[in-house]
Amino acid sequence: MIDRERRLVERRIRAARFPAVKCLDTFDFAAIPSLNKMLVLELARCGYILGRENVIALGNSGTGKTHIALALGLAACQKGFSVTFIATASLVNQFLEARDERRLLRLQRELAAVKLLIVDELGYVPLSPTGAELLFEVFSQRYERGLTVVTSNLPFEDWTSVLGSERLTGALLDRLTHHVSILSLNGDSYRLRSSRNRRGRADGRAEQNQATAGHDPGTGAITPT
Repeated sequence: MIDRERRLVERRIRAARFPAVKCLDTFDFAAIPSLNKMLVLELARCGYILGRENVIALGNSGTGKTHIALALGLAACQKGFSVTFIATASLVNQFLEARDERRLLRLQRELAAVKLLIVDELGYVPLSPTGAELLFEVFSQRYERGLTVVTSNLPFEDWTSVLGSERLTGALLDRLTHHVSILSLNGDSYRLRSSRNRRGRADGRAEQNQATAGHDPGTGAITPT
């Protein structure tokens, strides 16, 4: 029975199409003090899925929004829920292609059947009017029937710049935020911070090497360079 459950979890993880498998154990909560750690840990218990409560993670680029979304998706797979992870631009492109190939309704039904839909990186690429309407349709169909995790680098007031319509943005946010937990991730980018740390270590080694090269080990004197 344990082996069967393990295979089922692995199958759900593959079906979710995560770009990487992440868990909360590897997330540096101390680096993002604005993030409510207790709320994230509570969400990882997956009660919000049964309650059909959406999750929206907002914050600067590189602060770990996708990591949190992936970790919640992994926890959902482990709890027995079906999950689909997809970037916003990719989701819209899939819908446009499905519309052109007359299989839009089938794709919509497939997504509607997923217990947890994770839509990543809303805000990085402006959408066409048709793309924005198709994305709205996704959220509208899941309203109070399924739940969605959304990550965005933009505050709500700037979503109009992506969706292109104040009316559409208002209607979308009305559905997304009716039952919602909002995660705030504000701080320096992980990638930028890591780059700075690597550069600092490299500079330190360079200075140490320069000092060593300028020191004559035989006399203890500093030779000119």
